[in-house]
Amino acid sequence: MKIADIINVLEQLAPLSLQEDYDNAGLITGNASEECTGMLCSLDATEEIIEEAKARNCNLIVSHHPVVFKGLKKITGRNYVEKAIISAIKNDIALYAIHTNLDNVIDGVNNKIADRLNLINRKILLPKQNLLMKLYTFVPINYAEQVRSALFNAGAGNIGNYSESSFNAEGTGTFKGGSNTNPFVGEQGKRHQEHEIKMEMIFPSYLKQNIINALIQSHPYEEVAYDIVVLANEFQNTGSGLIGELANDISENDFLIILKKQFNLKVIKHTKLLNKPIKKIAFCGGAGSFLISNALALNADAYITSDIKYHEFFDANDRILITDIGHWESEQFTIDLLHEVLQAEFTNFAVLKTGILTNPVYYFT
Repeated sequence: MKIADIINVLEQLAPLSLQEDYDNAGLITGNASEECTGMLCSLDATEEIIEEAKARNCNLIVSHHPVVFKGLKKITGRNYVEKAIISAIKNDIALYAIHTNLDNVIDGVNNKIADRLNLINRKILLPKQNLLMKLYTFVPINYAEQVRSALFNAGAGNIGNYSESSFNAEGTGTFKGGSNTNPFVGEQGKRHQEHEIKMEMIFPSYLKQNIINALIQSHPYEEVAYDIVVLANEFQNTGSGLIGELANDISENDFLIILKKQFNLKVIKHTKLLNKPIKKIAFCGGAGSFLISNALALNADAYITSDIKYHEFFDANDRILITDIGHWESEQFTIDLLHEVLQAEFTNFAVLKTGILTNPVYYFT
């Protein structure tokens, strides 16, 4: 199995096009065409993790955080980034990062947080816009089901929790083939009328080429007529953060106790208690202060994230309980997510989890 096979699975889960502009997800070092001897899942790709991968015969590290965020002008081993890159190249170990693209899918980083709290009615806190497209195409009525099924299989027609969604209307199409054509129906040089189905389907923009390929391969016409337009609709299954609900209300104190237990926390930074029940919970793994206003807008009772600055705690405005549980702590179960996804796909291959704690933050208690 090649490294490229593993990358393909990861990018089906979280396409690179979903990463934020500042991010650097994807293959950072290594050659995707090389055979994979084993893969190690981690949150970070430090020099220590690379040494662990070498000792465990893994030539691929799949980490959540990319070790390189900015361009490097020199690589001399002056800091942890340069040391990691030098070690990875020396030991022929590929580094692959699946970062904000994994944050931005509904089954990604934040879903693991929801699992720890047994939340129901989960949905994206801040859905992304301008990521949806709509396909319009025209198919002879007897071939409509063939084309429709091919488009569904390619990923079209998913709206929220519904799949295989389409609109179909019957009508009459006309065309006249020129001298260099070989029309599927009709004759060269004569206008032909055909009973057709007009199909409409929504799909995410990153599947555009897959959708076009499926359409052309399944369509009987020599020249396939279609239109693709960009939609302003929110993409319900893609975006930042999640929000969900507990099955039953609990007190703020009980909520903090559960949070501390489920995330193995030594300390929780939080805003003042409001003496209100907790049921609706918003959350974002990693640095998520930018979503406080969204949590408030959706009437969340509590918000879980990390890296909140002093003045940002004031944004609670006595309306919500904000908790800062730590960056590593909020994303620690991403390692399990990566391991589960890869192990399910490659059942007879070495998919390992790191045994090294990379959290650079310590607490004196």
